[in-house]
Amino acid sequence: MKRFSFLVVLPLVALSLFLGQQVLATASKSNVGTVIKDLKVRFSGKSPELAGKPYVLEFWATWCPPCRQSIPHLNAVYKKYKDRGLEIIGVTDEDKQTVRTFEKTVPIEYTVGYDPYKKVNEDFGIQGIPHAMIVDSTGKIVWEGHPMSMKDSDIEAVLKK
Repeated sequence: MKRFSFLVVLPLVALSLFLGQQVLATASKSNVGTVIKDLKVRFSGKSPELAGKPYVLEFWATWCPPCRQSIPHLNAVYKKYKDRGLEIIGVTDEDKQTVRTFEKTVPIEYTVGYDPYKKVNEDFGIQGIPHAMIVDSTGKIVWEGHPMSMKDSDIEAVLKK
C-alpha cells in the first residue's frame, strides 16, 4: 500500500511544483507592449547603457527557490548573447549586502538592480517571482513570463531589430 501511495503522490507533487513555477511568474496585468522610458533602479556599480539595446528585465529574490534555479539559466543566456548586445538586469528589493552574501554561493554574471522601495515591481504589477520581460531596442516589452520559459527564438527576435 505504501508503494502505491508513493506512486500516486509523486506525480501529483511534481505537477504541483511545475504549476507552482508557472504561477510564480505572474503580474496583475500584461506588460507586453509597454515602453520603458527610464528604468528607475539603483546599481551597485556602473549603470548599464540600455538606450537602443535589447535586454531582459528579471524580478527575483535571494530567498526564492525558483529564482535560485533560474539564475544559472540566465547566466547561460547572458553568456550566449552578451556579445550580440543583450543585457540582463536582475531586479531585487533586497539590500546589496544580502545579494553580495548570496552571490558567494550562487554567482550572478549579469547586472543586479536594486529596487528597495518596490516601485518598479509596483509599476509593472509584479505579483510573483521570478518574473522576466524581454525588452527590445526601442524599450518596448515584447515578452514576459517565467525566465525558464524564454526561448532562444524570443531573444533572437529582439537581437535582429
